[in-house]
Amino acid sequence: MSQGRKGREREVGKKAGARRATGTPGLPGSLDAVFGVHAVRALLSRGDIPKVLWVQEGEAQQRLAELVEQARRGGARVERHPREELDRLAREASHQGIVAFAAPLAFESEASLWFKLEAWPHETPPLLLVLDGVTDVHNFGACLRSADAAGVHGVIVPKDKSAPLSATVRKVACGAAESVPVYQVTNLARALARLKEFGVWITGTAGEAEAMLFDAEFTGPTALVMGAEGKGMRRLTREACDGLVKLPMAGSVSSLNVSVATGICLFEAVRQRRLVIGG
Repeated sequence: MSQGRKGREREVGKKAGARRATGTPGLPGSLDAVFGVHAVRALLSRGDIPKVLWVQEGEAQQRLAELVEQARRGGARVERHPREELDRLAREASHQGIVAFAAPLAFESEASLWFKLEAWPHETPPLLLVLDGVTDVHNFGACLRSADAAGVHGVIVPKDKSAPLSATVRKVACGAAESVPVYQVTNLARALARLKEFGVWITGTAGEAEAMLFDAEFTGPTALVMGAEGKGMRRLTREACDGLVKLPMAGSVSSLNVSVATGICLFEAVRQRRLVIGG
C-alpha cells in the first residue's frame, strides 16, 4: 500500500472517529435544534414546520406519534435515532425523545409592536417585559420562560446590547421563544417614551430604589424594565421610567440573577392582576 493511500485512510479514520465522538451524524446545517415536547409543540402551533424532526427509537415513537404525524403532515422529514444520539446532541437539555431542526428565529419588528398596541386584541391590559442589556443567552432564555409562564404579552429588547435569539436561547426557554413575541427596537429610551403615549406605565428595577416591588401598581398597562446584572439599566433607560422599585433583600447577598428577579417581579404583577382584574 502506498504512503499516500495510508495517509488518506488514516485521515478518513480520524473523521469517522470524530463523528463517533460527537454522536451527531447528519446534522442539518444552518438550522436551530429545538428540544422537547413543549418546545416542538409551540413551534408547530406557530405554523413553523421544522425541516427535519428527530424522534427517539422505541417507546418514544409511540408516545410522540401524534406530534410526529403533525410535523410529517406539514412536510417535515422524520428520522428515527437512538437515545444516545439525542442525548449527545441535547447535552444538559431535556429532549424528551424529540428534536426539531427549524429555521433560526427572527425578532418581531418595532412597527409590529405599535400596530399591536393600537389594535389591542386582549381583554386584559398589556403586560410587557423590557430587557435592557441582558446579553447572556442563558439569562435571556430563562427570562423568556418566565415571561411565557406569567402571560406576558411581549418582550422588548434593544437592537444593541442584547442576546440573540439563538439555538441556546431556544433550548433554555423550553418553547417560550416560540410562544412569546420578542420585539427588537432601535432606540430603547425612545421606545419607552412611545409606550407612554399608549398609556403604558414604565416601572424599572434598581437596587437603590426607595419603593419596594410589592408597593408598585401593576394592574394597568405595564412595562417592567429589567437591567443587566451588575450594571443594571442604562442611564437613558432609567430616566425614561415612571418609577423605580427594588426587591426586599433580607440576606447577605445584594442582588439576584436577572432571570430570577424577573420571575419574582412578573409574578407579583400576575398576583395583583388576578386579585383585581382576573388577568
